[in-house]
Parts: sequence; structure tokens; C-alpha cells
Amino acid sequence: MTEAEDPYLQGLDVYRVGGAVRDARLGWPVKDTDWVVVGASPEEMRRRDFKPVGRDFPVFLHPESHEEFALARTERKSGHGYTGFEVHASPEVTLEEDLARRDLTINAMAETPQGTLVDPHGGLADLETRQLRHVSPAFVEDPLRVLRTARFLARYAGLGFIIADETRRLMRELSESGELAHLVAERVWTETEKALGEPWPEVYFQVLDDCGALEVLMPELAADPAAFDEALGRLHRLPEDIEAESQARWRWARLVEHMDDEDREVLAERLRLPRAHRELSTQAARTRTLLKRVARYGLDGARVMAWLDGVDAWRRSDRVAPLISLVSLEAPELAEDLALAWRLAQQVLPKALVAEGYRGRELGDELARRRWEAIDGALASPGTKS
Repeated sequence: MTEAEDPYLQGLDVYRVGGAVRDARLGWPVKDTDWVVVGASPEEMRRRDFKPVGRDFPVFLHPESHEEFALARTERKSGHGYTGFEVHASPEVTLEEDLARRDLTINAMAETPQGTLVDPHGGLADLETRQLRHVSPAFVEDPLRVLRTARFLARYAGLGFIIADETRRLMRELSESGELAHLVAERVWTETEKALGEPWPEVYFQVLDDCGALEVLMPELAADPAAFDEALGRLHRLPEDIEAESQARWRWARLVEHMDDEDREVLAERLRLPRAHRELSTQAARTRTLLKRVARYGLDGARVMAWLDGVDAWRRSDRVAPLISLVSLEAPELAEDLALAWRLAQQVLPKALVAEGYRGRELGDELARRRWEAIDGALASPGTKS
């Protein structure tokens, strides 16, 4: 709907901005459309029934489409980190001033509702030459831009994008300045989780490593370069049939599964990871340990039982199938053996033992013994290959 067709926009000077402008010209799917309003006040937006939602600066939701309309604003550095800014939004702020505060030139384009491009910083040319380039030296005022630039490259690397040399230099400067240490954990994780959902997530971590940011933000990953490189290679090797919404969680688990429990937990605590991510990382690490022990010592019931106990399989049986699928990526025959052992162990039910008269601790001990017995029987069967 154009400005002329939308009664809520009539008389407002509005421009489509950001990702919608960028991605439409790249042929990339456009998910959300954001708008900037020039020359308006918060009071006028409310009079037009726009709903205010911005905490730090004036942002409003369209009464019908619910698209975001932000008043044009400028920012001035006043402290550390990505929140250390004074925001000035007023009818006097121009579109060009608003675009000048943005991070990359490809994000600093705007267009009218009729599609006329406004491009004061050469964003279209950088789209065509596949460059991620900063808008101005003010790039260094916001340390979050290091992560955002890395994330954009994780999205567009397959299209041939690179980070401009001068922008890489500013990213290194930010990493060395101490500003990254002022980023709150939740914001670092938000950018990282988004990057894990991009087509080339390994690029995100490679960029952070190259500019020195990884050592500051995730030193446990940077500590062992060889293990880090190997971990990046696992990000595209995930269990089959996982749900799309769990892809980022699985990628994180694969990234950190080689770490010992202490380092993995320290990193999780530093980034304030959600519980689900911590638990899946532990399960992947336990599964990696099983693979290593089987390769070194062979397969037996004790190791399989220890693995099942370690991933809390008896209470959370839904965890086992994807972990067996994970094993199949490295050792298909072992995965078949584990699937058979798990299937037989599941047939040992507490209810049957209660009927036999077992109670309390004796019930738990007998249940574990018979499950172990079932697993040993499965591994000793003629069909077992490992």
C-alpha cells in the first residue's frame, strides 16, 4: 500500500529502510519491513493511532499492518558499549542524518513508498560489488557492530560478499580497544544465536577470530585453534530430521562438544545461555565421549549404560533418537548397535518389576541391572556389528 492509499500515512514523510530495501535488491527473502518517519512528532503519531513500542527511542506500530515506524533520529556516543548513546529524535532530523548513524552502507539505504531509492552512502554500489563497508568512522562507537558485520557475512558469504579492508581494520581496532568487554552477555548471545541460524554460520566465528573479538568474547573457543577449526566443520553436520527451530541449538552444541565440562559451563555462563542450549551441549559432549571411548576400548554394556545415564535417557527418552542420529554421522554401525540396545532396554519396565515385588532402592538396582543385561544381550547378538 502506498502513502496515498493508506489513510494513516497521508501527510507523513515516510521511507522504507534497512533490510527490506537491501534484501529486495539482492533477491533475498524480505521478512520484515521497517519505516522511518521524517518531520513528525510522537504526539502526531499517537493522534494517528500508531501504537508506541520503543523504550529508548520513538518507535510506533502501524494500526493495521503492525509494521514498525521509527521517527528519524541521530545518536551521540556518551558511554561504553552499545547502549552508551544519547538519542535525539525530533521533527528537525533529516533522512540523511538518520541514515548516517547506521552501521553498513547496504543498511543505510531508503526508498519512498513508490520505490524511489535514497542512497547517500553508496549502498547500492556496495551491494553490486558484494562489499560490507562501514558508513562512517562512527562505526567504532558501537562494539556490537563487530558482531553484526560478522553475522551479515554469515548470511551473504555464499553470494560472494566480503568485508571491506578498511572495515576489517576498524573491527580489529574495536576488538583491541576494550569496548567489546562492555557488551552485555545477552546481546552477544542474541547476535550469535542469529548467526547460528544463517546459511554459513562458521563464517561468523571465523570473522570474530580474525579480528580478535573471539578471544575477548568467547576465549574458550579461541584457546585451541586446531579444535576450533575442527568444530567449525561440524556446524553443517547435524542429526537428520531435527526441527528448523532447533537448528541453532544443535549447531551450538556441535561447536562446543569437544570442550571439557568446566570450560563449556564457563562459556555458557559468560553468555547466559538458555537452559535448553546448555543441556543439549552436555548431551552432545557425552555422545562425543562415547564415540571416543568405543573407538579406544571397544563397545560394551557399561559404556552404553553410562552414556544413557549421562544424557538422562530414562526420564527424557525423546533425547536418544537424535543423539543416535548424531552418532550415525561418525559411526553408522555403532549407531545401529545403540538403536538396538536402546530399543531392548526400553522394554524393561518398572511396572513389571513392581509386580514381581521389588520396591524402593531394590527396585532401582534391579531395573538398572536388567537394562544393562538387555543392552549386553543386544551387543552380543549376531546382528551387532561393532
